[in-house]
Amino acid sequence: MWERLFERILRSIVKDGTLELTLPSGRVIVMGHGTPHVKARITSESRIAAVVKDPDLGTAEGYMNGEILVEGDKPEDEALRDFLGLVLDNMRKGHRHWSQDAVVRIGKHARRLSQFNPAPKARKNVAHHYDLSAKLYDIFLDEDRQYSCAYWPTDDITLEEAQLAKKRHIAKKLLIEPGMRILDIGCGWGGMAITLAEEFGAEVVGVTLSEEQHKLATERVRRKGLDGKIDIRLQDYRDVEGPFDRIVSVGMFEHVGQPHYDEYFRKCRTLLKEDGVALIHTIGRTNPPGITSAFIRKYVFPGGYIPALSETSAAIERQGLVTSDLEVWRLHYAKTLRVWADRFEAGADAARALYDDRFVRMWRYYLVASEMSFVQGQQVVFQFQLARKNDAVPITRDYLYN
Repeated sequence: MWERLFERILRSIVKDGTLELTLPSGRVIVMGHGTPHVKARITSESRIAAVVKDPDLGTAEGYMNGEILVEGDKPEDEALRDFLGLVLDNMRKGHRHWSQDAVVRIGKHARRLSQFNPAPKARKNVAHHYDLSAKLYDIFLDEDRQYSCAYWPTDDITLEEAQLAKKRHIAKKLLIEPGMRILDIGCGWGGMAITLAEEFGAEVVGVTLSEEQHKLATERVRRKGLDGKIDIRLQDYRDVEGPFDRIVSVGMFEHVGQPHYDEYFRKCRTLLKEDGVALIHTIGRTNPPGITSAFIRKYVFPGGYIPALSETSAAIERQGLVTSDLEVWRLHYAKTLRVWADRFEAGADAARALYDDRFVRMWRYYLVASEMSFVQGQQVVFQFQLARKNDAVPITRDYLYN
């Protein structure tokens, strides 16, 4: 029964490109037509049932466990990229099975509970991902440990240069003057705070819920001799007291959770001075509000959610903030993730020594699936420039590109 249902679902999805799949029984089924031509194998009967019950989690765990193998002469990450790209491209074109829509509808009903992130739960969620071994992040991030989308004005620059370009682009949008007091919500390992203090003369308060990030960011600030300019706190943003001239938040809004959007933007408005400016940089979706991938929710970012523009803008409006600028970065994150994935593959043995082979396969799946969600899926990056007053920033973008 499971095998017939599994085949029916796959045939309803794979139309463009060819998927040649070998089942545990040895039977080979071929779906779709044309290129790319991807070959894969399922080694376990129970995996077929798991994929039917939850295609997202079932596929991911099948790959992690070595029960779903992408075959061919390409390196593992390239083969996985072809496989996921084929599936996501077809889904983007509207080739779906009705059961997928049912999963989304059910997930939306449970969304409020899964994304409810009061302070204690938020700390636990952050620790799940960001308190992993520092050596893991050394493998694939740049030296500044920027764990968010880089900015690629040209293709012929390094990851380090693209991450610096990202920070400077954001700083320009903040219109910083020396001595301004800035709040960095979700400051990570301190890279943005250090750049704003060193290059722009700002005084920065950075807050994070990750003990590992707090420890390393504090040490980096001390080594730079910026103790008097930067204050790194192990603190929930909801407990911060203002006022601030500027607020910056890069890659943190994805962890807020949809039930807390009004709370988040209300806090930003409260913390900003009357002529203050905020820059919120977040992954977003170009389609209507949805649900978090079951794989991402279980293994990578518990409590996380990629917001739609509609639900984010509505919360901004309700809290009386002016959207003074909105920029959409489309393929910048795909390029960033591709570099991370390449670096991770080069250091896979080091990651395996830290954890195990299943972890390596999980992390590979996370990076490659994320990359393909920008290439073939409906994910982008939103940069919201927000203010309390309509005239807080110039009325043209010329100041960004002088």
